[in-house]
Amino acid sequence: MRFSYQIGMCDADHYLPLARATEEAGFHGITIPDSICYPQEASSKYPYNKDGSREFLESVPFLESLIAIAAMAAVTEKIRFATFVYKLAVRQAAVVAKQVQSIQSLSGNRFDFGVGISPWEEDFAVCQVPWAKRGKRLDEQIDILRGLETGEFFGYGGEIHQMPANKMCPAPTEATPILIGGHTDIALKRAARAEGWMCAGLDMEQLAGHITRIEELREEYGRADRPFRIFTTGANAFSREGIEQLTEIGVTDVVIGFRNVYEFEADKPLDEKIAMLNWYASEFINV
Repeated sequence: MRFSYQIGMCDADHYLPLARATEEAGFHGITIPDSICYPQEASSKYPYNKDGSREFLESVPFLESLIAIAAMAAVTEKIRFATFVYKLAVRQAAVVAKQVQSIQSLSGNRFDFGVGISPWEEDFAVCQVPWAKRGKRLDEQIDILRGLETGEFFGYGGEIHQMPANKMCPAPTEATPILIGGHTDIALKRAARAEGWMCAGLDMEQLAGHITRIEELREEYGRADRPFRIFTTGANAFSREGIEQLTEIGVTDVVIGFRNVYEFEADKPLDEKIAMLNWYASEFINV
């Protein structure tokens, strides 16, 4: 089992000291949530909490996730980073490809790109991207990301995207792992064709069922022999028995956080956060 600490939704001056402390404590990774803005008016429901409300995010600070990762990579040496998850479908594919390649070059290929579709139609409106065919848009964007990091000329002619051939330099020396977020069957199919799956808010039974489905799909797609990572959050990661159960059903990475933002829990002081992540590492990682 690998352990990642979630950094985000906090004061900007917490990021760098938390990144250093997380690496020193022995965590394997750091995950970063993603959000662009909070629309004044919205009708969309949030799918990952019980009542679909989104008010818990109104005054929560978010740094742009790729910028935050670049900054934290500069003050660390070994720890990996992952977006959990980045709303790729509302962004411009070629620009994001350049950002990701730059992070890989600066960090020594320490970035895993967790991507998904924003559940909020308002994100698409703010970014002036059509809500329609958003799944197809994401699929094509993933193709473009993979094509542009080869370092060769690459063009694309799809249903959504039309891009003339171009190449980007410097290209990463290793392919960027693509991890897919989402709980729908379409998201699971997308994940089965990628390098991993990210999920949150599922109980053990639901999680096991989804993992079984992904394993079936990977077998169907001829990808069962390839490396695959499964990230999840939850209370099960706070006991040895729970961690063993997660391992048994196929989870490879647990994401640790000490704050319930869904319940409007206030952020903690920096020194308290560092003490808590050190406690967790001593109890469950460095044993």
